[in-house]
Amino acid sequence: MPQAILEHVNVTVSDPKATADMLCALFDWRVRWHGDAKEGGTTYHVGSDNSYVAVFSKGGAAKAGNSYDTPGAMNHIGVVVDDIEAIDLRVRNAGFKTHSHADYEPGKRFYFDAHDGIEIEVVSYQT
Repeated sequence: MPQAILEHVNVTVSDPKATADMLCALFDWRVRWHGDAKEGGTTYHVGSDNSYVAVFSKGGAAKAGNSYDTPGAMNHIGVVVDDIEAIDLRVRNAGFKTHSHADYEPGKRFYFDAHDGIEIEVVSYQT
């Protein structure tokens, strides 16, 4: 059976350009595409040649954030990096507070809450 590969996730944010800029700065990603989206919204596709995060907004001021209690809600976005210490420093220098640092089998990880309360897990499998 062919292996399925996750191509992208789509997340609603308050300011897609600001979120795209943040993701590019923290993870050395690039904007693959941006333009008009459904219901009069705007989307930025941010990532690599193989996968990306689509950040979408149609404006408005609805409550933002993730939820581990609401079925169907997104809990966090996981990003694999080679040098977790360098990314931890980059995230903190960008003004975000990192938390839940842990060594676990098979790697290391930490989390931070990005714009709109979106939790991002950063993980490294480098030994």
